[in-house]
Amino acid sequence: MDSHPTVSASDITTPRLRLRPAHDGDVAGLIELQTDPRVRAHLGGPRPPGAVEQYFRANGVGALAAKPGAYVIADRQTDVLVGTLALDRRAADLPGHVTEQGGELELSYLLRHDLWGAGLAFEAVTALLRAAADELPDQPVLVVTQTINERSRRLATRLGFRPAGTFEQHAAEQTLAMADLHTFRTPPAGRPAAPPQPA
Repeated sequence: MDSHPTVSASDITTPRLRLRPAHDGDVAGLIELQTDPRVRAHLGGPRPPGAVEQYFRANGVGALAAKPGAYVIADRQTDVLVGTLALDRRAADLPGHVTEQGGELELSYLLRHDLWGAGLAFEAVTALLRAAADELPDQPVLVVTQTINERSRRLATRLGFRPAGTFEQHAAEQTLAMADLHTFRTPPAGRPAAPPQPA
């Protein structure tokens, strides 16, 4: 795998959004994401509010803010937290890989429930993958989602990810999807970007 673990950009903007490191003002929004039963429906369920609040009292957002490839999705005008987004490496000891050695780039995201359906996740993910593709050599990018999470699987398809298999994890069937990083590269000047095409 590439010597860079993931994308290094610390701030990425889109027409409506800003991808940036987390700060202390995001704590309330981060707690909401972890405790909302709709957001966590396919991620093992909501976490107990007391436990999440205690975690942030003890740790702040330091671990999240310092991790390369981890972002808060914020409204570009207000800087209010919209969700979270990460491009990390999938640990080799987890199921769900497309290479023998594992460690592929893995995309994950959460969006506040009241903002679903506005295309914000698509906008944020496309911007992050474009930044990664402009920096890193071509390689697989993975998305893992519970098979019953049709909304998430539709978004992956719209982004250009194609199914690569299923496996059991967390007592549920998971769908593994992949895309080639180079398909998200910024087009040369003067050439329009080709939208990702579903397989």
